[in-house]
Amino acid sequence: MKTNIHNQHYLNLTVALTGMVIALLLNTAHAADPRTNSWFTTYSGMYARIYTNNTMLSNGTALTTWSNGSQTQSSPAYCGVQEVFSSSNWVYVRSSGLASYTMGPWQNGSFPNLPANQKLLYRVPRTNGVPTTKTLTGGGQIGIFVDGVEMFNSWDAFAWNGSSEVNAGTTTYYWNRDAYVNEGATFDPGYAHQQNTGTYHYHASPIALRYLLGDNVNFNPATKTYSESTNAPTQHSPILGWVADGFPVYGPYGYSNATNANSGIRRMISGYVIRNGSYGTSNLTANGRSTIPQWAVRLFGVASNIVSGPAVSTTYPLGRYMEDNDYLGDHGYTQGVDFDLDQYNGRYCVTPEFPNGTYAYFVAISSNGTPVFPYNIGRGYYGSPAGGSVSSISETVATNFLGGPEAVPALNTPAVNSGTVTLTWSATEGGTYMVQSTTNLTTWTTNTTTIAAVLNGASYTNNPTDNYRFYRVARTALATYDSAGGSGGTTGSGTTYAVPGNSSVSRGTGTNITLSITLPGTPPSPPAGASISSVTLGSLTATSVSYATQGTVLANFTIPSNATIGEQTVVVTFTSGPPPYTFSNALNITL
Repeated sequence: MKTNIHNQHYLNLTVALTGMVIALLLNTAHAADPRTNSWFTTYSGMYARIYTNNTMLSNGTALTTWSNGSQTQSSPAYCGVQEVFSSSNWVYVRSSGLASYTMGPWQNGSFPNLPANQKLLYRVPRTNGVPTTKTLTGGGQIGIFVDGVEMFNSWDAFAWNGSSEVNAGTTTYYWNRDAYVNEGATFDPGYAHQQNTGTYHYHASPIALRYLLGDNVNFNPATKTYSESTNAPTQHSPILGWVADGFPVYGPYGYSNATNANSGIRRMISGYVIRNGSYGTSNLTANGRSTIPQWAVRLFGVASNIVSGPAVSTTYPLGRYMEDNDYLGDHGYTQGVDFDLDQYNGRYCVTPEFPNGTYAYFVAISSNGTPVFPYNIGRGYYGSPAGGSVSSISETVATNFLGGPEAVPALNTPAVNSGTVTLTWSATEGGTYMVQSTTNLTTWTTNTTTIAAVLNGASYTNNPTDNYRFYRVARTALATYDSAGGSGGTTGSGTTYAVPGNSSVSRGTGTNITLSITLPGTPPSPPAGASISSVTLGSLTATSVSYATQGTVLANFTIPSNATIGEQTVVVTFTSGPPPYTFSNALNITL
């Protein structure tokens, strides 16, 4: 948790009241690799929200804190992706795991679980290994979607053990229940739900995320539900997520010809069909569940002594188990001719982000938009699943994105009408902002210090008497929130202190803090991303440093119990460029 963060990231704006407007915006640079720039961060500065019942959904009355006795979100948490870092081998994503749209309700409030901030740090490999022997996906996390929500496979963790359905745990069974078929009634309008630890996740087409990304999905504002558009798709689906093997998951629409970006857009056809006797498959209703399909034989590594499943009935209907589906490639049909997606639910193809080609998974849906097996990816990984959750970052990384509490506000083009200036800017919900102005860039006047963010935006209107004026905006405080970890909260780097500033911190056993260091505007500071050789606080050296925004250095320190007390000097040294920046009396360390 964190309160009253002083975030003196100034936004400067020159406004000529005759109508000419010049906006100087500070933007975070993104690398060209889609692994670093495909993340959906539009609402990272907005609180996550839920509906807990249908009445709340109908009225549009959402909660930012909630509890059911087992899952409690006592302070607001920000939506989804909060930080993105990268090295030569990995991309690290820090997320609350909570969606950017309003989540819920789940079975009108009768579902026993609610979502909770997962404080997730997930890493995706930047290079892909493709082994001959494939790895079976297990229950739980298998990847992460671009909104920071976790990706689960098509299994609901229950299986037939020969006499009854049981929670499989780590045991391999041959008849595994399909999550969409068996748990679909517990999904919210975004096709997601959460298990008993509050991990909000998708098993099938993340339709609300697809709507936010413009992937041929409609939203009904009256019912607050989503549906596949009946219009023909006009563009290739966007990247929806990244699997642990480093390959992307796209929405359901791709190029008609896998290697020709000019071949037109259409829905990708799954390679799986139900085992009802069609297409050369076994008729499970007539023959019983005595054999598993060849794709399962390959992944499970068995071909004999298969435990039979229950007879097809109203209790155990066809489609209840993942093994009720067969892969057309095992029955004489050809990928790329009769269907599009292989047994892992992907194909090698060109995409807008990979014009030279990549292996990519695609969401599988029917012609009416209903999710179909295997949904997001098959039961096995195509590549080597080297990615996954980690507890910390133990290597030098570049900062690709800082959002939520650490986001630098960005000014929109101001409105000037008959001498009245209206400023609007991106803001962090729970934040308070001040606006200052000057006519000479030397003496600044504080116009207001009480502008409160409304969701993830803020505005201020002024009617100056002069004809030319410069403005700047800074966040001065932030309400208590539940951090996703990292440089923005108490999990990870601790409380943030502004430099220059007038703050004190008590030394302790491993007290973690972040210094947000604003470099002087004259001369111009090094460009964003410039290499920093060191940041020191007295005799202490920063444990990690980022310089994603020009003029602002974020440095993390651990204050030991024997740290020197008193006013400390901060020194920022760039690898090349200006002399070291020195800030005297930057932070007071007390007993």
